[in-house]
Amino acid sequence: MQTWRLDDGRQTLVLAARNMRLPQVVYWGAPLPIADDLSVLAEAHMIDVTGGMLDENPDLSLCPEAVRTFPGQPGLILRDTDGTPILPKFCFESDETSETGLRLRYHDAEHQLHYSVSFETDAQTRIITTSAELEADRPVHLHWLAAPVLPAPQFADDMIDFHGRWCGEFQLARTPWSAGMRYRENRTGRTGHEHFPGLLIPCRGATNTQGQAYAFHYGWSGGHKMIAEELPDGRRQIQFGHAARMETAPSKKFSTAPLYITFSTDGLNGCAVAFQRHLRDRIVTPTSDKPRPVHYNCWEAVYFDHKLPVLKDIATRAADLGAERFVLDDGWFGQRDDDTTSLSDWEVDPRKYPDGLGPLIDHVHDLGLSFGIWFEPEMINPDSDLHRAHPDWALGSEDQTLGRQQKALNMALPEVREFIYDRMAAILSKYPIDYIKWDHNRVLPAPDANQTRGSYALLDRLRADFPAVEIESCASGGGRIDFGILKRTQRVWLSDSNDALERLKMQHNATLFLPATVTGSHVGPRKCHTSGRTLDISFRSWVAAQRHMGFEMDPRELTDHETAVLREVTSWWKHNRDWMMQADILRLDSADPAVIAEQQMAGDGTRFVVFAGKAATSEQIAPRPLRLTRLHPDAMYQITLANRTNAPTLSRGSPLLKTENLRASGTYLMNHGVIMPWSFPETMWVLEGERL
Repeated sequence: MQTWRLDDGRQTLVLAARNMRLPQVVYWGAPLPIADDLSVLAEAHMIDVTGGMLDENPDLSLCPEAVRTFPGQPGLILRDTDGTPILPKFCFESDETSETGLRLRYHDAEHQLHYSVSFETDAQTRIITTSAELEADRPVHLHWLAAPVLPAPQFADDMIDFHGRWCGEFQLARTPWSAGMRYRENRTGRTGHEHFPGLLIPCRGATNTQGQAYAFHYGWSGGHKMIAEELPDGRRQIQFGHAARMETAPSKKFSTAPLYITFSTDGLNGCAVAFQRHLRDRIVTPTSDKPRPVHYNCWEAVYFDHKLPVLKDIATRAADLGAERFVLDDGWFGQRDDDTTSLSDWEVDPRKYPDGLGPLIDHVHDLGLSFGIWFEPEMINPDSDLHRAHPDWALGSEDQTLGRQQKALNMALPEVREFIYDRMAAILSKYPIDYIKWDHNRVLPAPDANQTRGSYALLDRLRADFPAVEIESCASGGGRIDFGILKRTQRVWLSDSNDALERLKMQHNATLFLPATVTGSHVGPRKCHTSGRTLDISFRSWVAAQRHMGFEMDPRELTDHETAVLREVTSWWKHNRDWMMQADILRLDSADPAVIAEQQMAGDGTRFVVFAGKAATSEQIAPRPLRLTRLHPDAMYQITLANRTNAPTLSRGSPLLKTENLRASGTYLMNHGVIMPWSFPETMWVLEGERL
């Protein structure tokens, strides 16, 4: 019996293998004592055999092998150079262990294949990073390669994954476990609004703040496949990998993207904080140590109608509101008067900017703002100079269905990447630009892993040559958000919806994986351009203040009252951003389903802020208490209602927080909770907490 264990202080993962075969996970959960005999645990993990079964249960290994009569989905589907199916049978070759990692290597002598897996633990973030790799002595065809396969807990009734749409990203889907398979696959060629590559499995009774939970994220931007399968014997397996048949050509080497996994004993929040910290502290590489700047993006103010005097006026007004960065969106290049033309012709439009971008950038800099610009590098319009010169550079067939009047460029071609790099580098070299909004507004005509690798290569080259330029990943909003793209970018545009009510819900769910510092959130127009809903300026402002704050409206529409409120909330955010951008975001278990609440906790636990958004009308009359989380039971805390002046006239009583601060123990706040004044739907209460 071979055994290995990995520990990070919060979780232990134990692998065991019999007869030199691929190992299986025989334990994954709360930390095990060192005294535990792993060989005994491996033997204890074996399940019984009864009628209607094989005489020995096939291992649910890190790569379940069909040749060993595994009854479920195999971890590898492969064909030889001539198309003949290959059924590998791997045997142990070597292992490499370190204080934080493990690498195992296996060999199939008959088919001349090598398979290896790696695990890396992180004692600070509590994330285990794992991946798999396959090598052959000749080119072979890959249909499916799973990252190391993990068991799902038996003490779980359902699983939570994600679906969505444009302007409706990060919606939770809760599916009961049952015999058979939940198969989710995204074949759009990008991460997708529809299938964020994440999975959470709460054990029975788990909530946001308590209970055991397991979580997975596949860090790849090109489309993925997820399998959550319950075998006939009751065992459960989780597989993640690239979407099937993404490798369009035979090769001697294939690898999965990293699969990030974690186990929590304090509910979904334990998983969320692990992902937030790992992304923020291990994956994203900031371009500077300056505070996150307040954004202003001009898209919903002017769209394609760029007039220099208007943009200067808007920039002046944005700076007066507290903006610190001005982003020039789509419409500055080629003959770009609408979305039918000029993508890939990345040269400044002389009709709109006869003296180039310099006069606008100089004005923005004179206001004390930095300057950002919009690109959509991987796309091309049929009505463009580049398409007329190189129609063969477009990905897909000539008669394909367009998306937003555009095609995708074939990013696997070096000459395409070279052309786009040269055009972008010319703009970035000529003008003092510190930010790119990098868009991706259509799905691909067919999935192809080479497209994603080509996009990564272009991003990596630009990052290397322009390290001070921050990049935001946008794909019609949240269509490309994952840890793979965030290895190369510093911010994501969560959704094209600036509707604060929709944003409140999306942000609440996205925080299961994303920290505030990478999540852009903007105060939109009074009447939202994508939903038609009209929302109060206070609610819009506070929802944006939950994440990396910005504005995206025409500031000329603001009344004096709206201007005052927006300035006040922006000032509050600036005074708190240093600690909030490093805070853990904790989803609260609200007793009132109408209230969506979160608690942002400083790393040292000395301060926090609670955002309690009322998304709908409550069924009961009076507000229910809101329980806080992760406080020290014996410590005393002071709670202040930061926006108590927002109480409406229908709030006729005298709850304490309406006029005074609350001083109470952590035990009281976590078990009884805080009672806030009555409020209308589509409003937000903001509580500031301080440990005394």
